[in-house]
Amino acid sequence: MSVTTYPPERDLQADREQKQTALSYLSEAWAEALHDGVDGDCLAQASLFTAFAELVGTYGEDAVAKFVEGLPGRVRNGEFSVALAKQ
Repeated sequence: MSVTTYPPERDLQADREQKQTALSYLSEAWAEALHDGVDGDCLAQASLFTAFAELVGTYGEDAVAKFVEGLPGRVRNGEFSVALAKQ
């Protein structure tokens, strides 16, 4: 499974805009949940479960299993690390 594979008619710029919009919605919901006292770790686990369930529903279990095999290396390479600006 490649999450970045698109049907030929799909505009890559439109896809980037959709992803940015989705990220904005999720960031707002995350901040609201934290404000309401939901633990960040619980949010992360629920978000991962929801994301994987959506991917499995779209691509199937085997494709998603293959996709997640590459996650350890991506995590170790810092792809998901947020660099904090030092002032």
